[in-house]
Amino acid sequence: MPELPDIVVYIEALEQRILGLRLEHVRIISPFLLRTASPPIASVIGKKVLRLRRLGKRICIGLEDDLWLVLHLMIAGRLHWRVRGARISRPRDLAAFDFLAGSLTWSEAGSQKRASLHVVSGESGLRALDPGGIEVLDCDLERFAAVLLSANHTLKRALTDPRLFSGIGNAYSDEILWEAKLSPLALTQKLTVSEIKRLHETTRASLTDWTNRLRAEASGKFPENVTAFREGMAVHGRYKQPCPRCGTKIQRIRYASNETNYCPTCQTGGKLLADRALSRLLREDWPRTLDELELLTAKQK
Repeated sequence: MPELPDIVVYIEALEQRILGLRLEHVRIISPFLLRTASPPIASVIGKKVLRLRRLGKRICIGLEDDLWLVLHLMIAGRLHWRVRGARISRPRDLAAFDFLAGSLTWSEAGSQKRASLHVVSGESGLRALDPGGIEVLDCDLERFAAVLLSANHTLKRALTDPRLFSGIGNAYSDEILWEAKLSPLALTQKLTVSEIKRLHETTRASLTDWTNRLRAEASGKFPENVTAFREGMAVHGRYKQPCPRCGTKIQRIRYASNETNYCPTCQTGGKLLADRALSRLLREDWPRTLDELELLTAKQK
């Protein structure tokens, strides 16, 4: 799922292309995309784009008459800048927004079709879609700590909960926790003051760094290679590859369609975090340390 750095770069690219232009036409070919009926989608036709903003992981396009198009890409949704009137077709394409300078097309890989489009009116309409998480780049340590400690969750859950923190998802939470040398399963209310301070600093630094990297990668072009698995990531998507800091093989916890990647040396003191899918099979034989894992691996060869 595109997260804060990806959404920021998307918005910057859109500002260069559609700000001040009139939306000539909206073509929606996915029956699951549009999630609102009032205001009607027809009400945005002919309106000028006045501003763009990010709302968590959503892209908000502000139009005349205080109307907003709110795009939530979800896991597999991606945006593309094409020639004006570019053809779109099922099953991959969802919609197109036509402007004088070109067409913004929206695609989604896979068959689940989770992406959503809302048409809302005014700040009240936007607030109704806001999960309420704080903007980490705008908050001080005191505010960050208060939100982090508001409930006793694992760090992975806390960072990716949009009701707590805005714009952070599976990929960048892995990178943040690796940078902070903290376990994804550490409980928030058991963190020390110094660990909370380190996490706050690392979260801000990591999100800023990745935003700058993606901005430089786009280099003025429309970002077409938006992915959760990027070259240069330390742990996310790098299962069994060496940790760039200590060389230990990156490990993972898999759950549903997600996975958490971490370095057992840097983050968990050498302890392996049980992968639920495997631990059900291995039960008491699941290795709890790197040494035990090496022994198990050697026996299986």
